[in-house]
Amino acid sequence: MMTETVVIDAMGAQGDGIAENGGFIPFTLPGETVSIERHGKEVILTDVLKASESRRQPPCPHFGPAGDLCGGCATQHADDGFYRRWKRQLVVDALVSRGIKTETAELHICEPGARRRIVLTARKTGEGPVLGFNQAGSHTVFALQRCLVATDGLNRKLGDLRALLQHIPGKSLRMTALETETGLDVAISGGPALRPPQRQAAVAEALKRDIARLSCNDEILIEPRKPVLQFGKASVTPPPGGFVQAVLQAEKTMTNLVLAHLKKTKRVADLFSGCGTFALALAGQSAVHAVESDGPSLAALDRAARHTPGLKPVTSEKRDLYRRPLTRNELKTFDGVTFDPPRAGAEQQCLEIAASTVRRVAAISCNPVTLARDLEILTTAGFEVTSVTPIDQFLWSPHVEVVALLERK
Repeated sequence: MMTETVVIDAMGAQGDGIAENGGFIPFTLPGETVSIERHGKEVILTDVLKASESRRQPPCPHFGPAGDLCGGCATQHADDGFYRRWKRQLVVDALVSRGIKTETAELHICEPGARRRIVLTARKTGEGPVLGFNQAGSHTVFALQRCLVATDGLNRKLGDLRALLQHIPGKSLRMTALETETGLDVAISGGPALRPPQRQAAVAEALKRDIARLSCNDEILIEPRKPVLQFGKASVTPPPGGFVQAVLQAEKTMTNLVLAHLKKTKRVADLFSGCGTFALALAGQSAVHAVESDGPSLAALDRAARHTPGLKPVTSEKRDLYRRPLTRNELKTFDGVTFDPPRAGAEQQCLEIAASTVRRVAAISCNPVTLARDLEILTTAGFEVTSVTPIDQFLWSPHVEVVALLERK
């Protein structure tokens, strides 16, 4: 195999170095001279001949071109200064590409050991279950012993999670583990239905391991304690495996930005509301109509609202906003809107907001590219972007959360 020497010109949006004559090269930084080998379409870094001043020793021993890689992180080899500038620039570049001229705040930092929700892959082998993340670019599961991104509570429970798998049928399984205020919420999916002996063994193991709730294929097997998250004044039990913000501090930052921006609004539509992260916090100051396509998440939101005293009126609606966005006429009764869609964004919904009489919008997104497209729709219709805040909810990955606040001129 022939070795090539290339110079890294820039950092790509996925965290790979970009060489003019070498394509995308992982684990490299701008200004470095490196040697590489090509294996078909894959480019392998073999040596760093001239290192960037921004290069550092990765804190995780499993990160880098050698050894067993979990595939979760992309940029541990960059020092904090470079990393933060690069991640903020992802947001700036996305906005500029759509002609949106506004100041972007400095990246809000989330520290290591803060991620409370992880999604793991399990493979059954002759030596027992292997639990971890898929290695980069493969279906091989990296056997996780400790993750620097996850909370200490999740790391301490990894042995317990592996023990649960012994009683769950299926060669390949998906496990979502969420650290809540009352204990660990574990949801397993991908295998066949449990037979009675397997069910009994799994329940006994969950009790032994002090798991707050264990679910399999959306069926709750046992729930010694309801897993609880706090959204404003409301205590919420999310559905098994349901979406919640991955980092508590990031959630608090986003919520505070949304609350401050919509403080003077009387009636708010919370679109793509999930189980109520923003809707229930907003209900402390405004009447809220929550719209979400996932029935269990909406039921959790509604149940929490009904059992929390002191909230403004909260209504809910199960609706696919991609197929049926709230129309401009339906939006007439609202003076504020917040939306937090999946990575595809909220293009059709933004077209309706743009044509409505809504005065204030709080837009949350984990994809700066689709967010910029949606903001362009709103600014073309007369909205002004008053602030953009990038939040590093996905540490050492190429993903970044963004909160954009808008007012109609």
